[in-house]
Amino acid sequence: MIVVNTSKKRVLAQDAEERDTFLGNGLGLMFRKRQSMILSFPSEGIRALHMWFVFFPIDVLFLDKSQKVVEIKENFVPWSVYFPRKKARYVVEIPKGWTKKSKTDIGDRIVFRQGNI
Repeated sequence: MIVVNTSKKRVLAQDAEERDTFLGNGLGLMFRKRQSMILSFPSEGIRALHMWFVFFPIDVLFLDKSQKVVEIKENFVPWSVYFPRKKARYVVEIPKGWTKKSKTDIGDRIVFRQGNI
């Protein structure tokens, strides 16, 4: 999947894998080399995350049901846990530093699409 910040017209990821099952969302990037993933949930909720068995830091975007950024966690490091304050329906995990490089902010709209840029 391609992940695009349409508010800033910036590509955040070109090869993000989408997960939408309980097991898939729970495993996320564990034991993987891929650094981009979209976690989809059936409804909005507090989506606590862990970085157990993820061996590289990432940036994380929490999106509401309309795919607007409601919270950002930059430099989420291995072996840590994060408890967001805002409810999210989607969690987008991208390589460390991409939030700043893309100038992604709270309120930006993020879309996912199949195919090439």
